[in-house]
Amino acid sequence: MRRALGGVLALSGAVLLLVVGVAYARGALARDRARAEWSASDARDAVLAIDRHVGASAVREPLAAGAPMARLIIPVIHLDEVVVEGVEDAQLAAGPGHLPASAFPGDSGNAVISAHRDRHFHGLDELSLGDTVITETVAGRTTWVVVGRRVVERGKPALFPTETPTLTLTTCWPVRYIGPAPDRLLITARPVPSARRI
Repeated sequence: MRRALGGVLALSGAVLLLVVGVAYARGALARDRARAEWSASDARDAVLAIDRHVGASAVREPLAAGAPMARLIIPVIHLDEVVVEGVEDAQLAAGPGHLPASAFPGDSGNAVISAHRDRHFHGLDELSLGDTVITETVAGRTTWVVVGRRVVERGKPALFPTETPTLTLTTCWPVRYIGPAPDRLLITARPVPSARRI
C-alpha cells in the first residue's frame, strides 16, 4: 500500500512538473517570437522613417493583442524585455504587457506595464527612488527616473490617469512569496526632461 501511494505521489509530482515546464517553455517561445517581431518592426520602422520621413508624430494603428509595442530596459536589475500589447495570461507569458487603455510610453498620460512577479518582473522590488528606466517605442527612446514606489492592497484603486507622461510598472506583491499575492507593487517614473524622445 505504501509503495503504491509513493508511486502515485511521485507520478503526480512528475505530471505537475511537466505541466509547469510546458507553460514556461511556451512562455519562452512567445518571448522569443516577440523579440524577433520587435527586431523586424524596428528595422521596418527605420526604413519607413528614412523613405517616407515618418516621424514621432505618425498616427498609430491599434495594436493586436500580443503584438510587440515597446522595449523596456531597467539597468539596475539587468532587465531588457520586449513589451507586448495586452495583460492577459497569454500576453504576460511572452513578456511584460502594456495595459491597452493606457498611454504609450513617452506620450502624455499614464503608460502602464505589468508582468508576473515570478517571471519578467522578479526583480522589480529592488528598484529604488532615483533609479533609471528606459523605454523604446517607434516614436523614440525615453529615459525615466523612478519617483514613487508603493504597495496597494487588493481591491483598492491603484491606477490613475495623468496628463503628463508617466510610466507605471506593476506586479503582484510580495514579489518573493510562494502562494497567492493579491496586493500590487506599483513603481512610478517620470521622464528625464533632457532625455525624452532621443
